[in-house]
Amino acid sequence: MRIVSGDYRGRVIRTPKNLPVRPTTDLAKESLFNILNNRINFEEVQVLDLFSGTGNISYEFYSRGSHNITSVEQNYHCFRFIKETADKFKMTSLKAVQANVFSFLKHSLSYDVIFADPPYDFGRYEELTEMILKNKLLKEDGILIIEHPSDIQLSHFPNFHETRRYGRVHFSFFINKSS
Repeated sequence: MRIVSGDYRGRVIRTPKNLPVRPTTDLAKESLFNILNNRINFEEVQVLDLFSGTGNISYEFYSRGSHNITSVEQNYHCFRFIKETADKFKMTSLKAVQANVFSFLKHSLSYDVIFADPPYDFGRYEELTEMILKNKLLKEDGILIIEHPSDIQLSHFPNFHETRRYGRVHFSFFINKSS
């Protein structure tokens, strides 16, 4: 796994084999960030990375100039890996939080970008999407991106914008047009 662009471009992130993760592929991540390049100013956004796993997406945001990032991961070993990697790369404003995502969201602020990559066998995609949208966790014009398998359909939710597919990776985008 590597950082695709920005100040940390090309840095390789070596993850321990025992982490229970499925990192977003470099191809899908590069495609996602190409879309975001046209929609956001990385230096001005407040980012929430849910189900952070290795922190792959958070590092990419940081490398591109986002320095207000919160990574939420429940697994202690993944959480520790994110903290250690952020320290190693001197990503001082990347905040790692060890918490259950649903518990965290009950007390959360609003964000410009929320990225969620739950485990594919998650089973609570609809509940997650509804909680974020109904509880106004997205700022006006904020973007929610949910990575999911092909059998999950989220297009019936308000503010749905589009789904993009990159091999087995699917990203559903929601844009908050009403605050």
